[in-house]
Amino acid sequence: MVRSQTDPISATKSMNIGCLASDGGNLIIDESEIEDFKKNDPLSVKYIKRVMGGVDLLRNGVRYCLWLQNVKPGELKKMPMVINRLKRVKEHRLKSSKDQTREMANVPYLFQEIRLPGNDYLAIPATSSERRDYIPMKLLSKDVIPLFPLSTIPNSTLYDLGILESSTHMAWMRIVAGRLKSDYRYSSKVVYNTFPWPNINVKQKFEIKRTAQGILDARNNYPESSLADLYDPLEMPIDLRKAHQSNDRAVLKAYGLKPTTTEAEVVQQLFKMYEKLTKQEN
Repeated sequence: MVRSQTDPISATKSMNIGCLASDGGNLIIDESEIEDFKKNDPLSVKYIKRVMGGVDLLRNGVRYCLWLQNVKPGELKKMPMVINRLKRVKEHRLKSSKDQTREMANVPYLFQEIRLPGNDYLAIPATSSERRDYIPMKLLSKDVIPLFPLSTIPNSTLYDLGILESSTHMAWMRIVAGRLKSDYRYSSKVVYNTFPWPNINVKQKFEIKRTAQGILDARNNYPESSLADLYDPLEMPIDLRKAHQSNDRAVLKAYGLKPTTTEAEVVQQLFKMYEKLTKQEN
């Protein structure tokens, strides 16, 4: 039995979730509203940052937020559009049934829960269609604010992307992940923290980095397409699928498995590793 883990049993990097606004939508700015802020509230522009939620990640959504964590005293009075939004944030929070949310009505210019990666990070949507062979993941800049329930892994590299985007990790995810209706629910405690990573050498790590870059290169061939489109099993481009297959082979090799290994055999191997790791932990 796979048990929920607070900390990773094998991974060297921790996973977190994105920031929680609890703002009634008033700290979030749609792309169409940016010009109004530039024209009527120019001082606010330096406090506007890009945000990314799970749907934004999958469907190329472009949204921004008012990030006022470092606003100077007296500056807010010079931003009337911002002030109006903060008044609505305060009203929204005061109506909440949660004590913590009502307390945050005293600082309406701040997100209720702030969890910034601090460095560039790998972003993973919490919910993904069961129709997809792979959960689409993306490396993002630290300047992009992640929104709950998007999961984040700070300091991620191409190697991390290659392992987690592999058919090996997807096989584990399909067995242990929860469900939202029929869609997969990816979580840190159940999926990421329990996943056994391979013991690899420098050559294998380099190869996985190379194949992970191949996945990104194939995606870049379709700049107008969203990840939801690219990973639809009926629309997935041939070059992207081949890039994933190449990455799959490299990861299987790192686990000491052949390219012809079935998903059931992959899961069997991972459970043996999981059992060994949890015995060591106990």
